[in-house]
Amino acid sequence: METMLAVVALLFVLFVVAGVYATVKVVGAAKRSADRHLTQARRTVEDHTLRAKAFAQPGPAGEIAQLRLKLRTSMRATQDALEAAVAEDESLKESLGLFHRLSAHGHELDGELRRLESEPDRATLAARLPDLRERTERIIASADSLRWAARDRARRFASDDLDTLSEQIDMEAGALRHWTTTEAPDQAPPPWPEAPAADAPTAGQTWPETASATDPEPTRPAITPPAPRPTYPWQKKPRPESTT
Repeated sequence: METMLAVVALLFVLFVVAGVYATVKVVGAAKRSADRHLTQARRTVEDHTLRAKAFAQPGPAGEIAQLRLKLRTSMRATQDALEAAVAEDESLKESLGLFHRLSAHGHELDGELRRLESEPDRATLAARLPDLRERTERIIASADSLRWAARDRARRFASDDLDTLSEQIDMEAGALRHWTTTEAPDQAPPPWPEAPAADAPTAGQTWPETASATDPEPTRPAITPPAPRPTYPWQKKPRPESTT
């Protein structure tokens, strides 16, 4: 009885632990999903704000907003392209690692540009713009290079696979049409042999030839008279016929 109670208690504890684990996993997945949606919504708001500043604010402040918008757009597009491609091509892991290093420089530059948006000294801001512009263009060029290289690689693999598939289809189509080359063309039936002459013997003839009228008749053997019938002692002599 005590063993049964211990087993029941153990099963209950296992069920409770499994329920708590499942609850934690569900809550964690929901939290990650919520964080992802919040991050995406925050990025969307920031992009719209930067776009509005780039068009609304003249001078160095508007140019800084435009630099941030270009930097964020390029880095986000490259990240999405590499993460999607590395799932199908393991060799792109090194490229993704290089992008992570480049992304650290991009985040540093974006933070610096964000702080300079509220800089009141416009003269100092204008003096620093050439260096900020050059750094932004270098990071964007590197990100674009990685992104287009990954796309060119994927397109090349797809083209090679299509070429191989086309060759295999052509070979299979040729094999399916092989009957048209092996079938013999229509041939005329073999001619009938010419009729033999009247005095020529027929090859392979098995029936005896009919005797000609001029051929002598074969000599027939003479009919031999029958020999006298033997008599036996137990046979009776025939009686003479009566004349009366």
